[in-house]
Amino acid sequence: MIDKISASVEAALRDVPDGATVMIGGFGGAGQPSELIDALIAQGARDLTIVNNNAGNGEVGLAALLKTGRVRKIICSFPRQVDSQVFDGLYSAGKIELELVPQGNLAERIRAAGAGIGGFFTPTGYGTDLGRGKETREIGGRMYVLESPIHADVALIKAEKGDRWGNLVYRKTARNFGPIMATAARLAIASVHEIVPLGDLDPENIVTPGIFVHRLVKVPRTATGPAGFRQAA
Repeated sequence: MIDKISASVEAALRDVPDGATVMIGGFGGAGQPSELIDALIAQGARDLTIVNNNAGNGEVGLAALLKTGRVRKIICSFPRQVDSQVFDGLYSAGKIELELVPQGNLAERIRAAGAGIGGFFTPTGYGTDLGRGKETREIGGRMYVLESPIHADVALIKAEKGDRWGNLVYRKTARNFGPIMATAARLAIASVHEIVPLGDLDPENIVTPGIFVHRLVKVPRTATGPAGFRQAA
């Protein structure tokens, strides 16, 4: 019998190794798997490379993980915001490496990894520092830059509902990076607010098929905090 449900977030994160590349879903607070991030902090893995849309807000969630000093590098699109003081301090002190990737390129590099695509050409970044040192090609009279896929050892994503096979549905914008990250990682771990019996999820509404999800854990729905984190979305 296929049953991907973990007893706890600690059990789900038990074997994340040092040096792992970890994708973390979310766009700011929307869809950020805060409980899984907290479990990763408690688990203790070090020398991590994190792939996320931004570099953390305030001092919770991803920012709290950065504050532990156990992240070697972050690959993201929006590293600096009004409340990104944790990342700002680490980067200014030379304690974290940054790979800045335009958001569209970030999404497509993750999707390419999941789709088995070896690379793709994009005009975004050509002629800028972001394209320096990369292969370029003229296609149809326009210059393009070759971008490589981003693979991960682990993906931490948040969905609304799932079943024991790992099929997932999302809530509104919380969907963001979760579906493509699940396809691009060797181990995809999803938190959900509700685990339903097989057959209860409308097949037409399933966004992430269970074949891409390896572990599922139920987490409580919590109230929105002052910084907008840990909301149900």
